[in-house]
Amino acid sequence: MHGRSDEISVIDRLLADCRTGRSGCLLITGEPGMGKTALLEYAASAADGLRVVRGTAIESEAHLPFAGLHLLLRPALDRAGALPEPQARALRGAFGLAPAEPGDRMLVGLAVLSLLAEFADGGPVLCLVDDAQWLDRASAEALLFAARRLDAEGTALIITARAGFDVPGLAHLPLTGLDAPAAAGLLAEHAATLSPADRYRILAEAQGNPLALLELPVALAAGRPVAGQALPMTDTVRAAFLDRVRRLPEPSRHLLLVAAAEDTGDRDVVLRAAAAFGCRPTDLVPAETAGLLRMDNRTVRFRHPLVRSAVYQAAPVSLRLVVHTALAEALHRPEDADRRAWHRAVVATGPDEQVAAGLEGTARRATERSGYAAAAAAYERAAELTEPGTDRARRLVLAAEAIAEEGDIDRMVELARRAAASTDDPSLTVRAMRVRAAAAFHHGMLRTARGLLTEAAEPTRTGDPALAAHLMLDAVHAAWYLGKDEIADTADRLDALPLPPDDPLTHVARLLTRVVRSAIGQGDRDPETLARRVAAAERTGFGGPHDTILVGATSLQAAGRDTEAHRVAGELLAQCRDRGWIGRTPPVLACVARASTFLGRHTDAWDEATEALHIAQELGHRQWTAEISGVLAHLAAVAGDERRCHAFADDALAAPEPGAVPPGMSWAHWALALLDLGHARWESARTRLAALHTGPVSHQLPGLRSIPDLVEAAVRLGRPADAHEPLARLTAWAHDAAQPWIDAHVQRCRALLAPDADAAELYRAALRLHPDDRPFERARTALLHGEWLRRTRRRSEARTQLRDAFETFRRLGATPWAERARAELDATGETAPGPGAAGGALSVLTAQERKIIRLAARGLSNRDIAAQLFLSPRTVGYHLYKAFPKLGVTARTELAALALTDAAP
Repeated sequence: MHGRSDEISVIDRLLADCRTGRSGCLLITGEPGMGKTALLEYAASAADGLRVVRGTAIESEAHLPFAGLHLLLRPALDRAGALPEPQARALRGAFGLAPAEPGDRMLVGLAVLSLLAEFADGGPVLCLVDDAQWLDRASAEALLFAARRLDAEGTALIITARAGFDVPGLAHLPLTGLDAPAAAGLLAEHAATLSPADRYRILAEAQGNPLALLELPVALAAGRPVAGQALPMTDTVRAAFLDRVRRLPEPSRHLLLVAAAEDTGDRDVVLRAAAAFGCRPTDLVPAETAGLLRMDNRTVRFRHPLVRSAVYQAAPVSLRLVVHTALAEALHRPEDADRRAWHRAVVATGPDEQVAAGLEGTARRATERSGYAAAAAAYERAAELTEPGTDRARRLVLAAEAIAEEGDIDRMVELARRAAASTDDPSLTVRAMRVRAAAAFHHGMLRTARGLLTEAAEPTRTGDPALAAHLMLDAVHAAWYLGKDEIADTADRLDALPLPPDDPLTHVARLLTRVVRSAIGQGDRDPETLARRVAAAERTGFGGPHDTILVGATSLQAAGRDTEAHRVAGELLAQCRDRGWIGRTPPVLACVARASTFLGRHTDAWDEATEALHIAQELGHRQWTAEISGVLAHLAAVAGDERRCHAFADDALAAPEPGAVPPGMSWAHWALALLDLGHARWESARTRLAALHTGPVSHQLPGLRSIPDLVEAAVRLGRPADAHEPLARLTAWAHDAAQPWIDAHVQRCRALLAPDADAAELYRAALRLHPDDRPFERARTALLHGEWLRRTRRRSEARTQLRDAFETFRRLGATPWAERARAELDATGETAPGPGAAGGALSVLTAQERKIIRLAARGLSNRDIAAQLFLSPRTVGYHLYKAFPKLGVTARTELAALALTDAAP
C-alpha cells in the first residue's frame, strides 16, 4: 500500500462509521492496475467486527440480468423472507429463485436496500464490489439505487470500477498513479536486484501504476525485455500477464481460455468444457502455481481481471468459437438455458433461427425479472441472427421496447429506427414509433413526440381505436407544452376516434379534451358538462391503468379541482410505492406536489417535488426534471429564497429541444414573478407576468392561476387598465370551474380595482369564499384587506386582518409576505413578534424526518414507512430516534396529538 495513506484513511473512516451503525458508500475508480483491488483487500483485512460480503463483476456476464448482484448477496439471501412481500417476490424473481413477475426494475434496488438492512441487523456489514464496470445493467442499477439511500443500516459499501464509471451522489475516490517516491519505494521492495538502468526504465514505463511496477520486473527477470518504446499502460500490463501465460503448458493455456470465457467461475463447468481439449484437472496446477488463478472446491477465480481479459483477447477468434461451443455443451441443465443461449450466439456467424429463438426466450425471462438491458441485448442479438423479414423486425421492436424501460434514450431511438426500416408491417411500425415518441418525450423534445404519436395513431384509428386513443392521450400531453394550435388539433383528433360510448377510456378522453379546450378558450364552457364528465370518469376510476388515471388527476387540476386531484394522484402514488413502480413515480409525484402547492401545503409540496426531482434526474427524464424544477422555484419564491428560486428557475427554463418552449417555462416565470411580488418589486413582477400571459404557455396551470398576481402588480403600479382583460379570463374560468376558491380570487381582484365604497364588501366576500384548506391565499387576501383598511384609517379592523395574515405567513414560512404583514402591523401601532418565532411542530425537523413523522403519526410501522419512502426500516428507526427529542415526545402514540402544521421548506 505504498503511497496510499490518504486513501486508507478514507476507508478507515468509513469502517469506523459502520461500526457505530452509520452507513456509507465509497466509489473507487482508476485505470487498470492502479490498486483498486488492493484497497478492497485492505478494507477486508481491516474489517474487524464487521461481516464481509464481496463480489467481482465479470465482463462476459454483463448481458445476464442480476448475475453480479446474485454473487454479492448470496450470503444474505436467507433473510429475504423478512422483506415486504412485493420486494421479496421481486428479489427472488430476479435471482431465478421463484417465478418472476413483471415489475419496475427499481423495486429490486429497494429490495437490495432492505436486504442489506436485514443482514446488518445481526451486526455491521462490509460489502465489497470489484470491477463494477462489468456489472450487468440490472445489477448495477439495483446496487446503485440502494447505495444512494444507505443511511443508518450499519452497512459500508465499497465499489471499485475503471475510470469513467461515474455515479452522481456517491462519495468518489479517484486513484491516480503513485508519486515518484512511493513508486520507487514499491519497486525497491519487490525488485531490489534491478540494475539502475532497468529500474529507471520500469519507473518510466509504469508511470506510477502499481500493478505495472510489480509485473514488469518479472518480465525483465525472465529475459524478455520490455520494448524500448513506451507503450500505453494497459497494453504494458497485459503484455506482462501474457508473457507469464505463454510459459504455461498448452493444456493449461487451453484451460485458462475456457475459464476466461466462462461466466460464473464454476469449476465443474470449466473442467467439463475443457475436457473437449483433452485437459484434466491437474492442468490447473501450473496456472495456480504461476499465480494466475485462485481456486477452491467450487470456483476458479483469476488473480486479476486483466489476466482474464489478456487470455481471452489474445486467443485466435477460431479458438474462442471452439471454446464457446464446448461451454454451450457443458451447460446442459435447464437452469443454464440463458448462459447456453449466449455461448451459442457467440459462435453463430449468420442467421440461425434455433439460436435466435433461444435468445428470445432468454430475453423474455430477463424481462420478467425486470432485467431490461439484458433483454434488449438478447433481443437485438436474436434479430441479428434472424433472416430479414417480420421476425427480425419484431425482435428489434422488442429490443427497443425493453430498452425503453431502461430509459436509454439514444438506444431506444436507434433500435426503433432499425426496426421500422426493416418492416412494412403496420403494427410493428406503430410500436416502433411509440418507442421513439417516448424517447422524445423523456428528452423534452415535445414537438417530435407529438408528431410521432399523431402519425402512429392514424393507421390504428379503425382497427384498434383503443390503441389509437392511448397514443393520442400521450399526444395531447405533449401538445399541452407546445401551444394552443397544437392542443386544438390534437384534441380534435382524439375526439374523432370511434370509441365505445361507455368505455372507461372514452370517459377519460372526453374529460381531457373538454379541459384542454376550455384552457385555450374553445369548446363547451358549460359547468354542468364539465361536472358530468368528471363524474363519468371518476365512476370508472379514471380509466384504471396508470396512464389514464394520471390523465384524470391532471385534468382535475386543470379544472380547478385541486382537492380531488390530490386525492386521485395520492392514491396512484400509494399504488406506485406499494408495487415499487419507481420509474413511473416522477409524473405522479409532480402531480401530487402541484396539488399540495395549490392547497398551500408548502412543506409537503417541497418534500414531494424534491423526491420527484431526484428520481427524475436518476432516470434521466429531462421533461420532468424541468417541470418539477419550476414547481420548486415557485415554492422557493413563497419562502423568499432568492438563490434557490433563481437556480431552480434556470433549470426549468432549459429547453431540451431547440426552438421549442421549455417544459418548465410557465412555472419558472410565475415563480420569479411571485418572488418579485413578495419583495414589493412591482414593475419586475408585472413584466414577468405579462410575458407569461401573452406568451405561448398562457393556457397552462400557472397562466390562469397567476392572474391575481398580475392584477395586484398592475394596481400597485397605478395601471388598473392592464388588469381588466386578465380578470375577464379569470372570471370566465371561475364560471366554468364552479369552484369557491376561484370565486374568492375573482372577488379579491375586483376589490383591488374597486372604489373604496365597494372594496370592503368585496374583500369580505373573498374571505368568506376562501376554503380553510388554502391558508396561503386566504392570508394574502387578509393582507390586502388589512392594507386597505389601514389606508382608510380603520386601524382597529386592519389589525385583525393583518394579525391573521402575519401569523399564517409566519407559520407557513412565507418570509417576505410575513415581513410585509409585520410592516403594516407596525404602521397601525401594533408590534408583531420577532422573526425567530417558530411555526408548526414540523418546522424543527429535516425534510426526511418530516416525511417519516407524518407517516408514523398515521400509525404506519417502520417497515411500511420504509416501503413508501424507498428507505430501509433501520434508517426509518434512526430518523424517528432523532426526531422524537425535537418534538418533545417519547413514543409514537404521542405523535397523533401534535399539531403537524405546515411550514415552508
